[in-house]
Amino acid sequence: MQKVAESIRDYLLENIRTIPDFPKPGIQFKDITTLLSDKKALRLTSFLLSEPYLDMDVDYVVGLESRGFLFGTNMAQDLNAGFVPVRKPGKLPAETISETYSLEYGEDSLEMHKDAFAHGTKVVIHDDLIATGGSAAAATKLVERLGGEVVGYSFIMELGFLNGREALSKTAPVESIIIL
Repeated sequence: MQKVAESIRDYLLENIRTIPDFPKPGIQFKDITTLLSDKKALRLTSFLLSEPYLDMDVDYVVGLESRGFLFGTNMAQDLNAGFVPVRKPGKLPAETISETYSLEYGEDSLEMHKDAFAHGTKVVIHDDLIATGGSAAAATKLVERLGGEVVGYSFIMELGFLNGREALSKTAPVESIIIL
């Protein structure tokens, strides 16, 4: 079974291209548009992201802007859950709550609708990639401020050498399909 899992992960990794020096010199950007365009890779990715949460009665998948929207909505559908977008400031139309987090080169903020879900809601937070975990940690604070419970984190790729998993795993299990 382990060989099959490795084979699937290898196939998915083959469908993710690396763009050097984007968005700035020294960054090796992991582009999932090639994964999205391959129907087999798209289906496998959707299945692998949802599978750990199938028996958890998840109420919502919270997807982080913007690539977290692409598979987050699929996950919500697979889990019979709702989808809540977390966006950059000024992008959501109704009243929001905001959380600022640190980047290696400054700060950024994320927002969620203030009425996104009810107290006691079980949530999975999804994004395409985890690096330092800063944006997922900010989303966690937003969920908790609304009275939700983060029951898991879901990522397509993880930059393991940046140790983002360590901080998040204190809150809930972290699932990544590919660890680089």
